[in-house]
Amino acid sequence: MTYCLGIKVKSGIIGISDTRITSGHETTQAKKVYTVNKEKHSFFIMTSGLRSVRDKALTYFKEIIEENDENYNKLYKAINAFADQVKRAAHEDKDSLKEAGLSFNLNAIVGGQLQDDDEHKLYLLYPEGNWVEISEGARFVIIGNNGYGKPILDRAIKYDSSLKFALKAGFLSFDATRISANDVEYPIDVIYYVKDSFKIVEKRYKKDELQKISRFWSGKLSESINNLPEEWMDKLFQIKL
Repeated sequence: MTYCLGIKVKSGIIGISDTRITSGHETTQAKKVYTVNKEKHSFFIMTSGLRSVRDKALTYFKEIIEENDENYNKLYKAINAFADQVKRAAHEDKDSLKEAGLSFNLNAIVGGQLQDDDEHKLYLLYPEGNWVEISEGARFVIIGNNGYGKPILDRAIKYDSSLKFALKAGFLSFDATRISANDVEYPIDVIYYVKDSFKIVEKRYKKDELQKISRFWSGKLSESINNLPEEWMDKLFQIKL
């Protein structure tokens, strides 16, 4: 499984991706983020799904970007080009995958800004090649294992949240998923993009770098539970057994 997260706030974009790859009983690490940083042309692609499908679609797309980069002045045009390569990979591999009992399940988060975009953009791309834009109302998108970390983001993230706040909430969302699911793990790749900067910054964090934050959050969570009002419980605990 995978945990990839994209958060869009007013000032920019935060992205977080785990690196665990599970194949049968074996687990390995692999980068799930591809970034492009050129003059007034910056975006990233995060993926979940079969590694072979992801590698093929991205290889095709990289070739197109290298040869025709100047043709893409808005991010939706670049995501359409990537979607075409996803559909190309599906056409080539879907039948053989089906025979092997596997499904073509490539999902992607695409975010960034190109020179003629009026602001930074964030998209969710489906295996069929269609996509939706993550708007101010949605604020974030998760692909892969999305059940454990979503409630934290639903409660915390607002469109006017700062990038630092978004990264904190995003990390706690990843941490909740990591603790509850054995198929999501460190290290994590973190990116941030400031609106109109045309520069994606990327850093990889190992477990020992963030373990202190995880323990701090666990302690604060337990403390907050202990400090919750208890009057509503009185009638229950007064019942004679």
